[in-house]
Amino acid sequence: MKNIIVTGASRGIGLEMIRLFSKAGHNVLALSRNINGIESLKLPKVKAVSFDITSDEDLENISIILKDWGKVDILVNNAGAIVNKPFMELSVDDFKKVYNTNVFGVAALIQKVVPCMDATGHVVNISSMGGVVGSMKFPGLAAYSSSKGALITLTEMLAEEFKEKGPSFNVLALGAVQTEMLEEAFPGYKAPLSAFEMAEYIVEFSLTGNKYYNGKLLQVSNSTP
Repeated sequence: MKNIIVTGASRGIGLEMIRLFSKAGHNVLALSRNINGIESLKLPKVKAVSFDITSDEDLENISIILKDWGKVDILVNNAGAIVNKPFMELSVDDFKKVYNTNVFGVAALIQKVVPCMDATGHVVNISSMGGVVGSMKFPGLAAYSSSKGALITLTEMLAEEFKEKGPSFNVLALGAVQTEMLEEAFPGYKAPLSAFEMAEYIVEFSLTGNKYYNGKLLQVSNSTP
């Protein structure tokens, strides 16, 4: 039985992940701005907390929440923000909105959680194929894709910094998955994978992937986008 934190847990891949972790008997802390849907499911061993990773107050409170556990085995940074606009229409606030969630909030949460993790712990950051150097890029996603590229580099740096004492850090660059965020980026596009199918992969990887990988980017995509 593991103690697992999942952000962005109220919909899509995040919601499917907490279902799967719960079904497997793990303790899950589900963090999301909106937790009504999670609480209505009444999933065993799932504690839902209204949480904004860009909020200094919420980040301070996470230390209090984690006292009951003492140890965190897995952190899945799944929360994400997207703005779909032509580059010339993007404002500084647009960039800040995306980077605050996709990069700065992730880094801040990791700083709070890592003291509760040991060498066996695993931090899994969820990025995108749009952030992978050399992958196909799409207009309108300059803020989103560049932030996901920053998250990939951050993951590699953290793995290096913590390689002696852990935890392990890996990043998954996801391709197209049928979620609300995909609809925002590519209206009308039908993805080859459902949120449940991708959640199955991420859950298994988070539980076992650190046996084989550390500081690695894995491209999880069978389509373009």
